[in-house]
Amino acid sequence: MFSAFKTLVGRDLLLAMRRRSDLFTTLFFFVIVVSLFPLGIGPELNTLRLIAPGVFWVAALLASMLALERLFAIDYEDGALEQMLLAPQPLFILVLAKVTAHWLVTGLPLVLMAPLLGLQYDMATDALMAMVISLLLGTPALSLIGAIGAALTLGLRGGGVLVSLLVLPLYIPVLIFGSGAVEATASGLGGQGHLSMLGAILVLSLLFAPIASSAALRISAE
Repeated sequence: MFSAFKTLVGRDLLLAMRRRSDLFTTLFFFVIVVSLFPLGIGPELNTLRLIAPGVFWVAALLASMLALERLFAIDYEDGALEQMLLAPQPLFILVLAKVTAHWLVTGLPLVLMAPLLGLQYDMATDALMAMVISLLLGTPALSLIGAIGAALTLGLRGGGVLVSLLVLPLYIPVLIFGSGAVEATASGLGGQGHLSMLGAILVLSLLFAPIASSAALRISAE
């Protein structure tokens, strides 16, 4: 199973490198959204520090949703999904491999860019660290939850809009605890409780999202 997992992750990463426009679209969207707020609001540092957690997390959430429609669509179109359904390995392992590759392409770059973009908001070092940790815990959960919506809407016309409607309510707890961790750290209250909740959401997503996505893929393939 580990060999199949590693092979599928490597395959998806290779395909992503061949379609660099998809990779840069998500990253540029995140950078542009985060960078426009200081220009539109003005140079008031107290205001920028106050809105920074919400801006970063809303931008990360929307950027993650941009790539959800393509998570299984290419495999569905070229027949690779049928081979995955017939493979001897458990389907949830293969789904987890695809979600891992999706996060490495769309989520990890956002985490790496966050400290640099946070300088525009005059964020303190501890707040930047909380931002990175919260994104590191939250963005994989966004990918896992989004995979359920992507699998349910696979092959449907206008699937991108339906994915957004399905997963957005499920994203709200991640958004609340992610931005809350940064805000609590910046105010000196400590964000450990929020980060613990994010970790719990990530663990639950790892346990249940691949299984739910596998069931949805079998239904969509029929």
